[in-house]
Amino acid sequence: MIDEGRARSIDATRTGYPDHVKVGEEIVNAQNDLMEAVGGPARARQVADLFSRSSAADPQLSKLLHSSFDMDRVDYLQRDSRAAGVPYGNIDVNYLMNSLRISRTGMLGVAEKALPAAEQFLLARFFMHKAVYFHKTTFGIEEACRQLLRRIRDAGLFDIPPDGQAVLALVRSPELVGFTDDYVDRLIHRAAEADEPVMRALARCIETRRPPKLLKEVQVLEDTKHQEHNPGQFFLSRAKRSLKALAHRHGIPMGHFLLCSTRPLRLEPRGSFLTTEQARSVEPEQEDELIKVFVGNDAEPRSLVEVTHSIIHVCCNYSWQAFRLYLVHDGPDRSAIAERLRKAVRNWDKS
Repeated sequence: MIDEGRARSIDATRTGYPDHVKVGEEIVNAQNDLMEAVGGPARARQVADLFSRSSAADPQLSKLLHSSFDMDRVDYLQRDSRAAGVPYGNIDVNYLMNSLRISRTGMLGVAEKALPAAEQFLLARFFMHKAVYFHKTTFGIEEACRQLLRRIRDAGLFDIPPDGQAVLALVRSPELVGFTDDYVDRLIHRAAEADEPVMRALARCIETRRPPKLLKEVQVLEDTKHQEHNPGQFFLSRAKRSLKALAHRHGIPMGHFLLCSTRPLRLEPRGSFLTTEQARSVEPEQEDELIKVFVGNDAEPRSLVEVTHSIIHVCCNYSWQAFRLYLVHDGPDRSAIAERLRKAVRNWDKS
C-alpha cells in the first residue's frame, strides 16, 4: 500500500506479531484441551520443541516440520491441488516416504532411486506458488486484506490485537477457541461500514468479491548468483516516485493503490544462494532444510542441490518474482478508470 504522504510515528514499545512457529509453540503449551489430547504437559513440551527446533528436540524429527520436504508442504500441495483443480500438486508421496533413509549419524535423506520424485516435489511446489498462491487475483485480494488489517490495527479499531504481546495473550487464553476465520470476516464487515474511505474501499473490495484491478505486472526470472537491477525493481522504484502525481492527475486517493511484490520463489530456498563451499559455513539447522539424497554407496546423504545430475542442481540458482500495481475502486466506472491507468503506467518498467 502506498502511504498518502503522511508521516507515521514509530512506536518503539510495540512488538511485532509473532510468526506461526512461535504461535504454534504457545498454543501447544498453553491450551489445556490440546495438552490433554497429546498426552499431558510433558508430551506437549516435546511437540513444542519440534516446532521451535530447540536443543531438546530430535533434529531429524524437526526436519519433518522445517525443511523443503516437511509434512505441512506434503499435505497442502496435494490438498490445494485438488481444491483448485490443477495438476501441479500431484506428487508421489508414498514412493518418497518409502524411500526415506537414515544414516549412521542420524541424517535423514531419500534413496537415489527416488531422485525424480524429489525433483517433482520441488517443481510442484514451485508451480503451485506461481500458478495458484501467487495468482494475480488471489494475491490482490490477500494484499488488500493485509493492508486493511494493518489500517485497522494502526487506527486502534475493533479490538484487534495491537502488538505481539496482545497476540500471545490471546493465544494463551480460553478465547482462542473463538479465533477462527469468522474473526477476520467480522473485521472486514465492520470496516466496510467505517467512516475512513480507504479502509471502507479495501473492506468492500474483499466483502463483495470484487478484487483489485491489476494495472501493471512485471515478472522476473533471474540467476541469483548474478543478481542486478532488474525490470521489476526498476518498476517498483519508478512507481514509488511517480504514483503520487498519477493519483493526483486522476483524482484517486493514494490509498487506493496497492504496490506490492511476491516473495522471491526458488526451488530450494537455501541452495539458490549458496555454493558448496558457502553451504559448509551455514548453521546446521539451515543446511538441514535442504532435501538430502543418498547417492551411490555414500554413507551420508548430500544436499539435492549438490547432485550434479539433478535438474535442481541447475535450476536452484534461479529466482522468480512478480512486481504488481493494483487499483482498489468500487465505483461503476472502475473498468474504464483501470484501463486509463494501465495505459499511463504501461512503460514504467522501461528505462
